[in-house]
Amino acid sequence: MSPSAAEASTDRLSRLLALVPWLRAHPGVTLDEAAATFRISVRQLRDDLDLLFVCGLPGGAPGDLIDLSYSADQVTVVDPQTLDRPLRLSADEAMALVVAARTLAEVPGLSARDALDRAVAKLEKAVGALPAERVRVELDAQDEVLRIIQDAVARKRRLHLRYLVWSRDELTERDVDPMRVLARDGRWYLEGWCHRSKAVRLFRLDRIDGSQGVTVLDLPAAPPPTATPRETTGSLYQPGPYDLRAVLELHPGARWVADYYPVESQREIGAGCLLIELRVSETGWLRRLVLGLGDQARVVEPAELAAEVHAVAVRALAAYGLQPRPRAG
Repeated sequence: MSPSAAEASTDRLSRLLALVPWLRAHPGVTLDEAAATFRISVRQLRDDLDLLFVCGLPGGAPGDLIDLSYSADQVTVVDPQTLDRPLRLSADEAMALVVAARTLAEVPGLSARDALDRAVAKLEKAVGALPAERVRVELDAQDEVLRIIQDAVARKRRLHLRYLVWSRDELTERDVDPMRVLARDGRWYLEGWCHRSKAVRLFRLDRIDGSQGVTVLDLPAAPPPTATPRETTGSLYQPGPYDLRAVLELHPGARWVADYYPVESQREIGAGCLLIELRVSETGWLRRLVLGLGDQARVVEPAELAAEVHAVAVRALAAYGLQPRPRAG
């Protein structure tokens, strides 16, 4: 789209947003009067009205669309679909938009950055007397980590990471040849060749030890030819051939586990309980998870893991001078 076309589209959108409440406030106005007020031709006004016919709320049903009529030379808006008055932002709403827009502008790798900058400038101009220039958006440590890693990917430089392996509760040191950065389900990930594991690994950025836990090395990133990015259309977690199959019974207070962790299957078993199946490479984190859930979760399979969880719980209760309740089943 050419700059002139983009400008025309912007102007038309502004006019359409103003046109509906104005027509609502002037029922029966003639086409000539409306066109003169908005400084457009009658033909352009008719085109705008035809476009408004197919605009409205999400859904697209007849009751969701703007309803207006024009016969002979008079226009009447029957149903404005909430556009019955011009948009006016309060001071708090305008400032909230400024802060949100500036936050979005600081996201590394953002496409259409120029368009966002122009929108922010117009918004700040509209804010007027508000101290918009005093608003500063400071991104957290994870965003700084993201910047460093994206720079390394762009310049093809090796990274040194201090990375928390959550399943073992261990902070590890490793060199990684970055391949790409991706976002899934609200989290940022680095995919690269890990020299410690000698394999392609996926690293969650929020498990890197802050901006001090990532260092760009003066070495080229050179993943081996066999290092290929994983398929990301499904779950990012890809179980290995030796991963353990575990079955958990979740009571209502623990059903969130099925949404937070990658499960292979789940089914309702009555009384608000859920039976889930998942694969784990190490049982340490799963054991801690089940213990933390208390009586809201139970290991069904494998029997060895259920026995481990029970033994740890018995020892923990004994430390407080308590006795465990009899095991179900």
